[in-house]
Amino acid sequence: MLEIWGRRSSSNVQALMWCVGELALPHVRHDAGGRYGVTETDAFAALNPNRTVPVLQDADGPAIWETGAILRYLANRYGSTSFWPDDPVERAEVDKWAEWAKINVAMGFTVPVFWRVVRTPETERDPAAIAAALRALHDILAIAETRIEKTGWLAGSSFTLADIQFGHILFRYFDIDIERPNWSSLKGYFDRLMLRPAFREHVAISYDELRAHPR
Repeated sequence: MLEIWGRRSSSNVQALMWCVGELALPHVRHDAGGRYGVTETDAFAALNPNRTVPVLQDADGPAIWETGAILRYLANRYGSTSFWPDDPVERAEVDKWAEWAKINVAMGFTVPVFWRVVRTPETERDPAAIAAALRALHDILAIAETRIEKTGWLAGSSFTLADIQFGHILFRYFDIDIERPNWSSLKGYFDRLMLRPAFREHVAISYDELRAHPR
């Protein structure tokens, strides 16, 4: 049985929970972080000295933190060979796209765009900074547009761990009020993600608790 700490509205927790859902793993999740607290307790610090979510503990094993490390652990232990290949070269192909998505897409969207559009009061938003961040993000997403047009999924012809690290950002990207290019392959890819029950359950959910309130 997996034990997980992290609130549903955390995008990193959503990536983890989506993976758990895809692999159909028994689990219990505890709300932690943000308005739920918990991360400031000594008990949580014993699990993760960084006091960040998500944290995962599998049975009596050690606590694992950092989303990428957790996802790779789950893929290694529970994933199929199509999701996380055994062959080192094929696995590296999945891993490189997963890292690309984490470093370029998630980091290029979450704080530079999502925080400025959703988590900042309207009167305090910086349109020029948002526009610049979107230009940078769209340069990155253009790579995904070309890649997915060619391969169908991010790392190749089948759904893999890379799609979780990349795709969990797309619900908020397509939902928030921003200017977007007329993506063809990327939008079709997102529509296919929306057909996946685990994506709908853990990712395509309300983020209203994160919205800024007028001051």
